[in-house]
Amino acid sequence: MSTEAVGSASRERAAGMNLALATAAFTLLFWAWNLVGPLAPAYSERLELTPTQTSVLIAFPVLVGSLGRIPVGALTDRYGGRLMMAAVCFISIVPVLLIGFFGNSFATLLVFGFLLGVAGTSFAVGIPFVGAWHRPERRGFATGVFGAGMGGTALSAFLTPYLAELLGIAATHVVMAAALTAMGIVMLLFSSNPPEWRPSTAAVLPRMREALGIKATWQNMLLYAIAFGGFVAFSTYLPTLLHTAYDFAQTEAGLRTAGFSFTAIIARPLGGVLSDRIGPVRVCQASFFGTAAMAVALVFHPPAEVPAGIVFVLMAFALGLGTGGVFALVARLVEPARVGTVTGMVGAAGGLGGYFPPMVMGAVLELTGAYTIGFVLLACAALAVALYTSRAFRGMPDRASSV
Repeated sequence: MSTEAVGSASRERAAGMNLALATAAFTLLFWAWNLVGPLAPAYSERLELTPTQTSVLIAFPVLVGSLGRIPVGALTDRYGGRLMMAAVCFISIVPVLLIGFFGNSFATLLVFGFLLGVAGTSFAVGIPFVGAWHRPERRGFATGVFGAGMGGTALSAFLTPYLAELLGIAATHVVMAAALTAMGIVMLLFSSNPPEWRPSTAAVLPRMREALGIKATWQNMLLYAIAFGGFVAFSTYLPTLLHTAYDFAQTEAGLRTAGFSFTAIIARPLGGVLSDRIGPVRVCQASFFGTAAMAVALVFHPPAEVPAGIVFVLMAFALGLGTGGVFALVARLVEPARVGTVTGMVGAAGGLGGYFPPMVMGAVLELTGAYTIGFVLLACAALAVALYTSRAFRGMPDRASSV
């Protein structure tokens, strides 16, 4: 075997190891990011919250997790994914413990939930980290696999209510803090930046201004606001929606939300792989048209269990495809040196896309007694972005260059 072949095999093993570690860390951090949502029905009953207050409580961690991706993405270009992923793990421990021990009022839950959003910034660390480890024609696969770590929301939806019943809320948060500590240490000891990685020495603000001057940044921000925003909105608000619209108990709603999230998790790497083969534009088109169709179906309030379940599963699959497709598109359109900064901005748009819908749904429910208007708005937004995608990227090659 030639020296070049040995070096290539060694590179592939290192890339796989770092992809696995980054995905595990991202999964755990997304679980931490979504600690409030699965317990929102219990908080709502205990604190006698209105639907709007419950929606704000659920959405607040999304805010920092969204906007924080912008500086964190830029810092990743400077300090590297290894150090930044560990740092996000360690910093997230503080709000996790604060919520567990002192989240006894609506105000404290809002403040600590706001701080908990730092866990959601991990997305802007991992995308450039795993992308840099892989060849251009494999980046859709790599970012898709990493993005499957959003399955932490599924773990949270399924396990957090059960752990809270078994151990109590405070002990559940202590367990999460211990897991974050261990994960941060693992990242420091066993992960590494790519050999060719060099820290960006450019000032953060000028680099962000340059990224905003790239047309592809704004285009992908729009697409991701629907794809990932839709996923975040459903994965955080679905327990409350199922509880209020279908009268499911907290644990039953959590189990079904986990199913929704798990479907999107499977679809995300599939979206990345399909993007490598047929092009990210086609994947995004399928995602947005599918999302619009499922939103229209939800307007008619399909009955539980099977009709509604099928619609929610298909919705999750469509959104998951889109989340994989968008970042394959970013990798195609943006030069590697700017991917971290652009990823932070696109990720922020996706998070913000998930910040507002829960509040809209809560307000719609409080004003009308049903979620119909909210689903109509989702259908219109998804359809508009699907048509925009078809027009804006017309003629784009389906395959990426391997150089």
